[in-house]
Amino acid sequence: MRRRQQRGLKMVMMLMAAALICVPMAGASDTIKMGVAGAHSGDLASYGIPTVKAAELVVKKINAKGGVLGKQVELLVEDDQCKTEVAVNVATKLLTEGVDVVLGHICSGPCKASLGIYATKGVILMSPSATNTDLTKSGQHDNFFRTIAPDDAQAKTQIDFCLGPLKAKTIAIVHDKGDYGKGLAEFAKGFLEKDDRGKLLLFEGITPGAVDYSAVINKVKRSNADVLLYGGFHPEASKLVQQMRRKNMKTIFISDDGVKDITFIKIAGKYAEGVYATGPTDTTQNPLAIAAIEEHRTVYGSDPGAFFLNAYAAATALLEGIEIAGTTDFASLSKALRSNYFETPLGRISFDAQGDAIGVGFAVFQVKDGEYVEIK
Repeated sequence: MRRRQQRGLKMVMMLMAAALICVPMAGASDTIKMGVAGAHSGDLASYGIPTVKAAELVVKKINAKGGVLGKQVELLVEDDQCKTEVAVNVATKLLTEGVDVVLGHICSGPCKASLGIYATKGVILMSPSATNTDLTKSGQHDNFFRTIAPDDAQAKTQIDFCLGPLKAKTIAIVHDKGDYGKGLAEFAKGFLEKDDRGKLLLFEGITPGAVDYSAVINKVKRSNADVLLYGGFHPEASKLVQQMRRKNMKTIFISDDGVKDITFIKIAGKYAEGVYATGPTDTTQNPLAIAAIEEHRTVYGSDPGAFFLNAYAAATALLEGIEIAGTTDFASLSKALRSNYFETPLGRISFDAQGDAIGVGFAVFQVKDGEYVEIK
């Protein structure tokens, strides 16, 4: 009798285990899970937080209309602090939580570090701001998309502006040694060396987070370069500009979309005036952009920050792409993104075979009266 009871108990346990295997966990398939990964704390939070808000606004609107494929969209927000080692952990966590697509990461280094992890599960990563050219053109992974032009296009814009409108003859290039900053600087160096209108006088890296950059500034000063072109982010750029101007250096300062942010102006203060920076072409007069900005003002009580419109476009494309594909399956969603156009605050965009956005570009901006204004 006891043996029969034991056999019966074993049978019940086996049936329960089989049921757990066959029946999906509650909630595992009742939502579309979109990860939002980026710098949400630290020095570069001003780049990442606008993406979170863009995702919240897009998802709120789509969920109010019934969601995607009849399911509500759920946001999984993770902070990578723009650090590669943290990004790896974030990617692993998002996959564990069953993420379907990811909006982010914000910085190029974290994108590079995590891209292969997402690829193992066929998860598409779409960044509103990571411009490192190799992310799409290396051929290593095909699950990366972006709603911003790559660094080779940005560097070409910078050099053309320096040698054209600015009429610079000599240029010093400084970078922060990172995937983004150094990558951009190397492209600028390449374009400059192929153009006989100007000459490269200095190409040097600095250490992010240092207090004093007088060593490299003195080198730039001794070179008598017309322009200092910097590849990197606003914390270092603000220090460079401040220290240059305190030495009464009149050298023109031009940087990138990692510096085209209100935080740079706030930190650099009066020394920010006159600084040039490249960034995504201004589309704020686009009707969808006007509406998105007004949404942000209404919900959050402020104007949006850097890459907000790029993130709004990315969230829109990802979720509309899933609707068109009828699934979150990698192959089907990739095809939908590459073969359809999406109406966004950036305009009408699609994606090429490499994942770069078709219909976006860079422009040059200058700080005038405390704000960045596009140079026409």
